[in-house]
Parts: sequence; structure tokens; C-alpha cells
Amino acid sequence: MLRFLKGVVGGASGTGLKDLPYNIGDPYPSAWGSWTHHRGTSSKDDDGSPVSIFSFSASNAQDAHLAAARNGVKRLRTVRHPNILSFLHSTEVESVEGSSSRITIYIVTEPVMPLSEKIKELGLEGTQRDEYYAWGLNQIAKAVSFLNNDCKLVHGNVCLASVVVTPTLDWKLHAFDVLSEFDGSNGNATGPMLQYEWLIGSQYKPIELAKSDWVAIRKSPPWAIDSWGLGCLIYELFTGMKLGKTEELRNTASIPKSLLQDYQRLLSSMPSRRMNTAKLLENSEYFQNKLVDTIHFMEILTLKDSVEKDTFFRKLPNLAEQLPRQIVLKKLLPLLASALEFGSAAAPALTALLKMGSWLSAEEFSVKVLPTIVKLFSSNDRAIRVSLLQHIDQFGDSLSAQVVDEQVYSHVATGFSDTSALLRELTLKSMLVLAPKLSQRTISGSLLKYLSKLQVDEEHAIRTNTTILLGNIAIYLNEGTRKRVLINAFTVRALRDTFPPARGAGVMALCATSSYYDVTEIATRILPNVVVLTIDPDSDVRSKSFQAVEQFMQIVKQYHEKTNVGDTTAASTRISSIPENASLLGWAMSSLTIKGKPLEQAPLAPANSGSPLSSTTSNANSVMDSPSIAAVQINSSTDLADQPVPDSPPSTDGWGEIENGIHEEQGSDKDGWDDIEPFEEPKPSPALVNIQAAQKRPVSQPVSQHKAQATSLRPKSTVKVTNDEDDDLWGSIAAPAPKTTTRPLNVKSATALDDDDPWAAIAAPPPTTRAKPLVAGRGRGKPAASKLGAQRINRTSSSGM
Repeated sequence: MLRFLKGVVGGASGTGLKDLPYNIGDPYPSAWGSWTHHRGTSSKDDDGSPVSIFSFSASNAQDAHLAAARNGVKRLRTVRHPNILSFLHSTEVESVEGSSSRITIYIVTEPVMPLSEKIKELGLEGTQRDEYYAWGLNQIAKAVSFLNNDCKLVHGNVCLASVVVTPTLDWKLHAFDVLSEFDGSNGNATGPMLQYEWLIGSQYKPIELAKSDWVAIRKSPPWAIDSWGLGCLIYELFTGMKLGKTEELRNTASIPKSLLQDYQRLLSSMPSRRMNTAKLLENSEYFQNKLVDTIHFMEILTLKDSVEKDTFFRKLPNLAEQLPRQIVLKKLLPLLASALEFGSAAAPALTALLKMGSWLSAEEFSVKVLPTIVKLFSSNDRAIRVSLLQHIDQFGDSLSAQVVDEQVYSHVATGFSDTSALLRELTLKSMLVLAPKLSQRTISGSLLKYLSKLQVDEEHAIRTNTTILLGNIAIYLNEGTRKRVLINAFTVRALRDTFPPARGAGVMALCATSSYYDVTEIATRILPNVVVLTIDPDSDVRSKSFQAVEQFMQIVKQYHEKTNVGDTTAASTRISSIPENASLLGWAMSSLTIKGKPLEQAPLAPANSGSPLSSTTSNANSVMDSPSIAAVQINSSTDLADQPVPDSPPSTDGWGEIENGIHEEQGSDKDGWDDIEPFEEPKPSPALVNIQAAQKRPVSQPVSQHKAQATSLRPKSTVKVTNDEDDDLWGSIAAPAPKTTTRPLNVKSATALDDDDPWAAIAAPPPTTRAKPLVAGRGRGKPAASKLGAQRINRTSSSGM
């Protein structure tokens, strides 16, 4: 066997061994027995994952220590348990030095650190130290109980040196050189039960083992020797010193009171009365603390029901602050991330994960937390998606632009068309964080299409916040997209919304983005629409409109002054006139509720907004506080049939349909604004058009006067349906044409009042109801049937005939 290994594995090299896929690093200052504990890395993986390498050297092939080391390798390879050191690889190497040869055994395991070194590194004190020791002893007691009770094996040398710690601060038992089967059932055996018991230090041997009383050992329980060793470990752990002699175990001053009685039972002088480690785990009061209970709950999370999970994860953020910080970050955080990633944790666990992640550095957060969060965006659990969007401001800045554009956005965008109004609103607000990291292709080809539909959403708050979002992300749009989108979105839709805060948001968005409009657009497209709102029924909208008019008029005045000076290039330039308060727009107050309760974070301001527009925020607040509009708060679960419908067409394919009535075909690649073209030249006002048309109209005769009047009193909607293409941009908000323009002013009708008529002063006013056709029957359009017999004829005066 040795010759075969010698042929496969060559001599030692500077950093590793030939054909050994691991690199040997620096040794730790302490290790169990004659072994040397090295740091190491794997050469199989490109990332060089860390490992631990234990080495043992002997110059004589017949050395008993070499046989014991080989026994340790064999036992470690075959015994598997979560609290026993994980075996990865082993080999033997024979090297020739002059006339002598040297045999070296290598064991490669998971990366660990000696417990004594880890305790110095952590530097825990007080309650946190006791809680961590309780968790570690709990793990070692489980490993010892597994060996004694389940495998009928005896470790023989449980002590501080035989315990190592993983990067997640778990304690693992190793040093299996003395490990042997317990043959207590063999009453005739008289030889040593532990073949390599001479490797055990005398201070760690119980009385019967120190006397080599194998008959008494075989009659005692299988756990007798290792229970004594566990007592030695407890002593070394709390005193902070290596055990020098057996008599020192009687010094109990450093042992916690809750553990003292069990400590004494573990070190009973009678082997049969020593405490079983399994009983220690079940009954000891010392192991019942917050840290042990929390980690234990996380380890058996899949066995808990949904109510227990929800209760636990809601308490976990506050509980984590009371636990040792390093243990939370290195032990609880990986467990929590794994539970979320594989679906065993509830949505409230995300809050705890992000709180723990906030204690990490930026580099550690990107490695330990972000990968889990990115995977969670693909979850179909609506509660997880809502929780992600609610906390996106906590991790959004850590997401790279490539990850957002390629992995995150496609999953987030599904929320734009979700049936839940809450999810639509949260998705909309998340774009304030994600939009700066999206490519122009994604913004123009996808995001703007969704925003076009949300601007005619049935929820008032969503329509309002869509306008606010467009104003905030305008800086990330390219020049062509801004020119096509902003004015149409703010004037055609936002300023005509039935919800007052939505109109106010449209005005403020125009002000915040005023630097993107040239003077021609301001004079012909913005000011005419904003001026109308100066007589808006809502006082807050009126005040905002006056401010906007003043701001845009100042821009026009600056252009006028430049043109007077002779600057001919002023017409094509944009004049920056953003007021001091025109930073990011603040979100309007949310009108959505969750299960009948208002959304907790409303009103919500953008995370990166240093000074949101106070007027926008006060707009929402004033609406919500006004008693006349107390019904603005909407429950998303209520029936929407009673809610007012905004003045916009039912189609949600884009902003352009409102102005020109053009319906895009399904599957179009346009983003919703392409069918809105800027005005080529201003049109005359509707009043002037009506006056000009009336002047060209011939003089009407008295007989036909009533017919013309009846025709003019018909609803305008019937004309608008047939002549929609002739409607101008402001047709929906223009004032009605004066009735006096229906005939020339210089023509006197036959029915006009005569100065000599004495009844003119007291004559009844003309009827205000709509004229009905003479052939119209009682609701069915049929002439009334003639009646038989005498009939009373209601005659009118001769003047009315």
C-alpha cells in the first residue's frame, strides 16, 4: 500500500504536493497530539476555496503513533455527523532524506480553526460569551452522544484541543486516533478496550482508565469515559486554561451556576453514575437561552408550520440585536439566506435578512446577501415580491446596472399589470431606484409602455404617482424620448385627470422638467393647458397653476429679452429656469390599503430625495385632510363601479390616443407617445371659429327659427363621435360657444321683442328643454293614435301661433 501511494504521490514541493489538489499554507500554533494543523486552499477550483490540512510525520514505519494516526484517518473517513469534522481527502507520502525515509500522512477537511484560537479572536464576554459557549457545548454533546449511544464508539479524549470551529462558528469534534468500539458485552475480554489509550494525557483520564481497570470499564456505560472528557472540556472552556492535573477539576469557581450540577454529575467518581450526554441535552437549564433556541428553530425550520414561522420571523429583527453580533452574521445570516432561497422561510424573514445585512460591509453584503435577493425576484410568492419592493431602497444601490437590466427588471415589471393595486403601486415606486440603472432600450421599449397604461389606472394614487415618477426619471430619458413623452404625458393626461392631486402633480412635474422644453413648446403647448387650471375647482391646483404660469412666463420673457438684443439663436435654445425647490418630486399619499388597513409607509418619499417638493407633498396632504374630499382614500378591495372614471379613453395603449384618437394595433413596438405630434401652427380659438361661421350663415326665417334652435340644442356628443378627427387639442376643456353667435347680430328676427308689445316685459322665458321631433311618440317613435269622441283643444294666443 505504501509503495503504491509512493508511486502515485511524489515528494513535497514548495506550496503543495505532487498530484495533491490542495495547497498547504501556514500552520496554526496549536493542534491535538502530534498533528500539525495547516491552513490550505483547493487548487481544483479557480476561486481557491479554503480547506484545513492536518499532517503527521513519522520516521519509522513501525512507530505506534503512525498506526494511531492511520486509525484516526480511517475513523474520520467513515464517521459522518453534522457536529463531527467533515473529511475531504487523505494521502500518505514517503520522502527519502539521505539514508532515512520519512512517512507523512495528510488529511484534508473543511476549513476549521482550533477552538482556543477562535475564542481569543472573538473576545466575547458576559452573557454573550455564556450563550455562545452553551451553543458550542450543545453541539459537542450531540457529537459525543452520537458516538456513544448510536454508534457504540468511545472517543477517549474529549478536550479543548479536540474541538475545532468552522467559519460559521459551529463547533466540530475531531482527533479520532484513540476512537474504538465499546465491547462491554464481551465479559471474557481482559485486554485493553482502547488500543491507543496511551495517547491520552494523564490529566484527562478518569479514575478507572488511569488504573487500566478494563473490567470496570466494560461494566460501565458506553458514555462513562467521554462524559468525563466532556467535563474536562467544560473546565478548560470557562477557566481559559489547559487542564494541568486531574485534581484541578474540583475548582468550580468559574463554572456557571446553571451548569454546575450537571458538571459535577459528568465527573462522578463512579462510572455508572456519570451523566449521559443525551440526558444533558434534554434536561440542562444551561442550554436554554435565546441563541440556542433561535439557531435550533432555524435548523428545523422545515418542520414548523406557517403560523410558527410568521411569529418567529417577525420577532427575529429585534432578537438579532440582543445576540452576539459575529454569531448572527456568520451563523444566523447564512441560515436565513438559505431558508429564503429555498422557500422554507416566510416573507417577514426578508426584513430580518436586510437588517442583518446592514451590519455587513459593502463587499460582504454583495457576496452574502445580494445573490439571495436577486434570486428572490423570480419568486411567485406575492408576499415575497411585496416585501422586496417595500425594502428596495435598502439594497437597490448595491445592485449593479447589468444585474438590474438583465435579471431583476424583467421580474419586477410583471407587477405593473398585476391585479393587486398595492403591488402595482409598489412596482411603480421601485422604478425610482431601478430606472437609473436601466438601459435606454429597456426604458423606451418597456418601461414607458407600462407607465402609459398606469397613467389611466383605476386607482387615483397610481395615476398621480405615475406622473410624479415620470418627472423624476426625466433626466434618464434621451432627448428624443423626452420631446415625445413629457409634454403629452403631463398636459394631455395629468392636467385633465379627475383627481385633483393628479392634476397638481402634472403641474409640478412640468415645473420640475422645465429645462427640457424650448420656448416654442412652452408658449404653444404648456402655457395654454396650465392657464386653464388657474380656475380649477381645487384651490391647491389653482395655486400651483399660478406658480407654474409665473415660472414659464419668466422663461418667455427671458427669450423676449434675448431676441430684442439680437440673439437669433435663442429660439432654439432651452433656458434653464428650474426653481430652487424643484428637486425630486415626493410621492403622493398612498390611497391603497392592505386587508382594510392603510398602507403603513404612506406617505412615502423617495429614498434618495434630499428635499422633495413641499408643494407636491402638501397637495396630497391637503386633499386627504380636506373634509370635502374625505372619500379620496380608496380601498383596493372595494367595488370600483362607483368610482369616477378619468377623462381618458378606455384604451391604455398610449398617451397619443387621447389627443388624436388614433388606436395602435396590438403588438406595436411604440412606447405610447409616437402617435402624438407637436403642433405645426396654433389654431384659432373655438369662439372665433363660431363667430366667423355665424357671419357667413344666411339669415334664417322666423318659421325655421325653432327648428334651428332645436338642432342647436342637441347633445354635442353626437357630433363629436362623427367628427372626432376635427377636434383640436383643447376641445375637451374649451368653454362652450356663446348662443348669440348662432345668427347675425344685425338681423332682427320676426319673433324678436317689439317695443310696442305690452307683454314683452312679462312674457315667459323661452323653454330650456330640448326640442322633440314632432313625430315622436311616447318613447317608441310612433305617432300618437287618434282618440274617438269629443276632444278638448288647448288653444294658444294668436301671438304664439
